[in-house]
Amino acid sequence: MSLTDRQEDILIAVALTEFSVHYEQADPELSRRAWQLAADRLFEHDVDPPEAIGALEIE
Repeated sequence: MSLTDRQEDILIAVALTEFSVHYEQADPELSRRAWQLAADRLFEHDVDPPEAIGALEIE
């Protein structure tokens, strides 16, 4: 299955969010930066964080 550019960007945002959550205690600055990168990617595609998984449209 090939992903669209939009789906790839959203998938990257989801991964960055997951990374951010797991590294919050270990490196708060890195965690904050990952969260911001995720938010920027979602904003580019007009997707709210809670909608990100559904926006991937992967079955």
